[in-house]
Amino acid sequence: PIIDILEQTPPIPEGCQWGLFLRNHDELTLEMVTDEERDYMYRVYARDPRARINLGIRRRLAPLMGNDRRKIELMNVLLFTLPGTPILYYGDEIGMGDNYYLGDRDGVRTPMQWSPDRNAGFSMSNPQRLFLPVIIDPEYHFEAVSVETQARNPASLLWWMRRMIALRRQFKAFGRGSIEFLTQDNPKVLVFVRRCEEETILVLINLSRFSQAVEINHPRFAGFVPEDMFSRNRFPVLRESPYVILLGGHDYHLLLMRREAAAVTRKEEVLVPEISVEHRWEDVLEGKPLERLEQAILPDYLKKRRWFGGKGRTINRLSVTDSLPVADGEATVFLVFIEVAYAEGGAEIVLLPMHFAVQESARHLLEESPQSIIARLRVGTKEGLLYDGVHSWGLREALFETIARGKTIRMKGGELVGRRNRAFRNFLAGAGMPEASQILKAEQTNTAIVYDHSFFLKLYRRLEEGVNPEAEMGRFLTEDIRFAGVAPLIGTLEYRRTVAEPVDIALLQGYIPSHGDAWTFTLDEVTRYFDRVLSRTGALREPPPLPLSLFDLDFAAAPPLMQELIGGFFLEMVALLGRRSGELHLALASRPQDPAFSPEPFSLLYQRSVYQSMRSLARQVLVRLERNLQRLAPEARPEAQWLLASEQEVLQRLRRFLDRKFAAMKIRIHGDYHLGQVLYTGKDFIIIDFEGEPARAMSERRIKRSPLRDVAGMIRSFHYAAHAVLLQHGQLRSEDVPALGEWAEAWYRHVSGVFLHAYLGTVASASFVPAERHDLEIMLEAFLLDKAVYELGYELDNRPDWVGVPLRGIRELVEGQR
Repeated sequence: PIIDILEQTPPIPEGCQWGLFLRNHDELTLEMVTDEERDYMYRVYARDPRARINLGIRRRLAPLMGNDRRKIELMNVLLFTLPGTPILYYGDEIGMGDNYYLGDRDGVRTPMQWSPDRNAGFSMSNPQRLFLPVIIDPEYHFEAVSVETQARNPASLLWWMRRMIALRRQFKAFGRGSIEFLTQDNPKVLVFVRRCEEETILVLINLSRFSQAVEINHPRFAGFVPEDMFSRNRFPVLRESPYVILLGGHDYHLLLMRREAAAVTRKEEVLVPEISVEHRWEDVLEGKPLERLEQAILPDYLKKRRWFGGKGRTINRLSVTDSLPVADGEATVFLVFIEVAYAEGGAEIVLLPMHFAVQESARHLLEESPQSIIARLRVGTKEGLLYDGVHSWGLREALFETIARGKTIRMKGGELVGRRNRAFRNFLAGAGMPEASQILKAEQTNTAIVYDHSFFLKLYRRLEEGVNPEAEMGRFLTEDIRFAGVAPLIGTLEYRRTVAEPVDIALLQGYIPSHGDAWTFTLDEVTRYFDRVLSRTGALREPPPLPLSLFDLDFAAAPPLMQELIGGFFLEMVALLGRRSGELHLALASRPQDPAFSPEPFSLLYQRSVYQSMRSLARQVLVRLERNLQRLAPEARPEAQWLLASEQEVLQRLRRFLDRKFAAMKIRIHGDYHLGQVLYTGKDFIIIDFEGEPARAMSERRIKRSPLRDVAGMIRSFHYAAHAVLLQHGQLRSEDVPALGEWAEAWYRHVSGVFLHAYLGTVASASFVPAERHDLEIMLEAFLLDKAVYELGYELDNRPDWVGVPLRGIRELVEGQR
């Protein structure tokens, strides 16, 4: 019926729109339906004849829907996504009831329920003087259903409506776009596409009270990734095969269709380079085919990979230095070592496993992992695909078995050696040899593989000779200290040659079940915090005064209002994270007899070297900021110009690091500590990824530093979390964002203060923390400022839209607000 009536709707001028509503002002008009349809609607929506008037029904939306929240949301989704300008009638946004015992249409003209106060906050007059009485029906009583009550509850219908309105305003497709209904076999699910310019939105609405399945099988969507418009969560990419979506009763999906950058559609397949060899596919690593790989194919392929760190640099030369065969059931997978020389900076070695797929395996790769395809490869008359061998189950199995069995694979240039730690046997006894593995999609500079949710393998893509800091730290914490707060290291895979130091290729750990990382957990909590703030906007004009220093705030000292808004549970978790961070540093400083981990004292010369490093970074980043000033968003330029004019103040702040010798020690630290490096289990935190800052050389990552650098990294991560929600504001109305800026700062200060207080309480007597508060403040401020400057340089290169976050952090530090 929905499709039928829209097809019968006459065309209107280009500059006009139809008005769209769920009920026609005072009544649901049923003049244009058949007698049978009108009788049906009377029976469903107006069983009591007194609810009927003329040829319509005099009821508000909530009673029409039986006060079913799912139905009410579903009807409003239709209202906001179908063509036309939505019209809302007062009271429907909070689910008001009606009083059809009143005459004529007065049943839906009762006073608006603003608050639980006298006359629903509509009037302060004597209740008997009201033209129409307030609603006192128990289910819809104004003391229970009111704007004030729902404004305090972020989960209320009112807040859902506000978010729906904000969502509609973000996308032109709803207001101005075309509509196309997609035919599919399930008539209970309405499926249509709204399109305007580059926006494509897929809407699915289940009109049934029972769960339904629907298949999306349209060639034009192949290669698109559906993104939920409320949560911004992405679903698996659509292929040419049917795509099944499940919907609960009266459920809906609003999906923004984004093209997957790495997807290979039929049109794009011709862009995949081709290469030919005569006899075996392995011949591609020799002679002329190898030259073509090195000169024409691999440079482009690497620059499109997320794990390749040299995307922003100019490649001068690329050459395959070694290739190690690893046994596989179908053929041989080669671990290929590629030296990449750049126009600026030193060369580096990257690892790219290579394998050959034909027939069904090749088709599967094209559909499921197109980003893994290096080239089309013709071997004699046989055609197939040369691809990243990590997508071969045979390689993943071989890597695990080499470590698990402590095997050594000897070859011409050296040997591949698997090393098991003492903890491996315990894990294997509990889990057994894995039968399945999968590659985690959230890969960054490495590739992560999970085996049966029992083992976690990290395959390093950027390789360096020498001691791997992550393997070294893992052995120390797992075997020597037996620290429970980290993912246990249970094995490594090394490539050894007689003329060079060993190279760690892979690292195997016990898999830690979790609810995701602390970054995701924190973003959810920040969103809830903003919802609580907005739900009390009428009573909260501005946040309470901010503490002068992070050192002045702990969990108990936080104002009751902030504790309530942030949430006691989250503050407890932040304090727990502070304690776990302190326990990690205490563990790393607990073996003075081990030269690699023994604490070392600060010296004035060391302090000067740290200052010179921070000063040099600041000067370099400010030069890049000035060079890129015109590229910044207009709202970020004033802060950027202020920073450029305040260069001397920044350097003066850093120079305080030289004022006096600090009574503190250097120890091994995490080195890249932030919320994304911590797993949240639901009741505790597990610290992961001890490889340090990937951009630094491996030897540099093993240098001992002040653990306050890790503390500064986590505090800056809290600052990013507070502002990331404002920048992305997927669930916030754009008009609310400016007012939340100060509240974001208040959240950041209080949460960081709780974290810092818990950390310092844990390491109170440790030698690596200065006993003097003045020294502690100077050190932490310098490290915070250095970290913010580093972040500014990173954002300039990668995310110019985000430069406002580090710019704001730098300004606060320079102006003395810590």
